[in-house]
Amino acid sequence: METPEWILLLSFWLHMLATIVWVGGQAALMLLIRPIAKRKMGVEDYADFLRAVNRQLSSIAWVSLALLTATGLVQMSANSNYEGFLAFDNKWSQAMLLKHLTFAAIIVISAYLSWSLTPALQRAQLKRLRGIEQSEEQKLQRREIQLVSLNLLLGIIVLAFTAFARIA
Repeated sequence: METPEWILLLSFWLHMLATIVWVGGQAALMLLIRPIAKRKMGVEDYADFLRAVNRQLSSIAWVSLALLTATGLVQMSANSNYEGFLAFDNKWSQAMLLKHLTFAAIIVISAYLSWSLTPALQRAQLKRLRGIEQSEEQKLQRREIQLVSLNLLLGIIVLAFTAFARIA
């Protein structure tokens, strides 16, 4: 059964929108928000501000990742190059495999950031506010920056695989 054109149109639009929101949010956080906030705010205000930004961005990111998954499945199944699950006989399906493996890594990193690292960072910030050791917080902040940067890089790589699949 062929996918109706209006569903594909909606799927492409939502997919592009979710990509812009996710990759743009990561880029804005790493290239604009963090550096400016770090220069302009004190340690406590910076931590509070980033906690609020991360809470908001995390919700938006998870909605975007869910939309990317749903709309990507619709688009993939409607593509004439799609030959079936675990069929990688053409360049398009090979690019899609690499894209989806990279996307899976993004999901894993995002889950770790949301449900492990961010709560650990919040606990470390509370300890600092109570006068307890600060080195743990700084180590966690560095790890967070590394992982968010890695996720941004992986998002850019996903876009490259998408571009390759378009010409394959």
